[in-house]
Amino acid sequence: MPERYDVLVIGAGPAGLAAARRASESGVSVAMVDDNPAPGGQIWRGMSPAVARGVKVICGARVVAAPAPGRLTFETFDAAFDLDYGALVVATGARELFLPFPGWTLPHVAGAGGLQALVKSGMPIAGKRVVVAGSGPLLFAVADYLRKHGAEIPFIAEQANAAAVRGFGFTLLGHPGKLAQALRLRARFRYLTDCWPVSTEPDVGRAILPAAGFQPARPAGKRVGGQNWPPHIVTLRTPSRTFTERCDYLACGFGLVPNTELLSLLGNAPNVYPAGEVTGIGGLDLSIVEGEIAGLLAAGQDRAAFALTPRLVRHQRFAAALERAFALRPELAQLAAPETIVCRCEDATLGAIRRCSSWREAKLHTRCGMGACQGRVCGPAIEHLTGWQPESIRPPLFPARIRTLSSTDPR
Repeated sequence: MPERYDVLVIGAGPAGLAAARRASESGVSVAMVDDNPAPGGQIWRGMSPAVARGVKVICGARVVAAPAPGRLTFETFDAAFDLDYGALVVATGARELFLPFPGWTLPHVAGAGGLQALVKSGMPIAGKRVVVAGSGPLLFAVADYLRKHGAEIPFIAEQANAAAVRGFGFTLLGHPGKLAQALRLRARFRYLTDCWPVSTEPDVGRAILPAAGFQPARPAGKRVGGQNWPPHIVTLRTPSRTFTERCDYLACGFGLVPNTELLSLLGNAPNVYPAGEVTGIGGLDLSIVEGEIAGLLAAGQDRAAFALTPRLVRHQRFAAALERAFALRPELAQLAAPETIVCRCEDATLGAIRRCSSWREAKLHTRCGMGACQGRVCGPAIEHLTGWQPESIRPPLFPARIRTLSSTDPR
């Protein structure tokens, strides 16, 4: 028979850890499941965060199905199992939003957070020239981490305009800790607002147009200290000009997309409490307080959860300001050409997708969203480019073994 817990937490990032701690303190049985090798999520990856005493932690396991009310099916590298629960906290976090442009599928073009995760996992970055571009405060955090590990960061390109960024800066006056951190990071980097990447290509020795006020990158083909100069040329644009920059890596992220697939699969099931970035993007502090509230509610501690409302509201206001300041400009939806691949798993191009009239038709004709990532990369991009919305969420949420699905116990 499946093990049963009073509270089951899916996701071991900041929100999930906070939920598990609060639920465990309430005296109920708690299990926390995450698909990473260790707790911490993206923010605390490799930092071994403390887990509340009494919480059973299961890492390296993914939810693939919900065969019955109060039961989830999980799959690991070599096994599968079910867990039953009385209440469920869904803290599945978010993933990066990728917007296609010519060259975005080339090697060494990565998501900003994805490149940071690779370096946290041991990939060497020292001596590499990295252009960090996209939108949101995450760009500063990524650039700072990469520089501390030896990368050269010529500048950060932020697509939001200067007025919006300044307005967000005034919002930070109510958050002294965030303001001090922002000022420190801002002083360390050249920061271009109203600037976004439009293409990238292999360096074949052509001339480049440097950003105003910056030293031009050295010519391709030259060698200094036994090292070749960077292999990529990134083209970036501002409202007034276009320029190019050589780099080893382009770290590019246009914000985050909540991982809502499990919530969509569960529908309106009772005793399900979402927490953290799965409810919307708002930063670390909001994720933690939402996790605490979800853990208390799942454990039946409604009064204690309600007492945290003032903290919640304060951080929600910050999240709303964040969303307004870094809203994506319409030009980003025009970057991809008809021949640009949008679904990397199935090599579906924008032109082929635009010949369809809906998500369902595009899947039938191009197989977009049906590859290994199950639409987690191309899905949000296609929604941004076309306005289509997903029509259904069906199990398995991730590619799964036939044996796992055939042995699922529906009670």
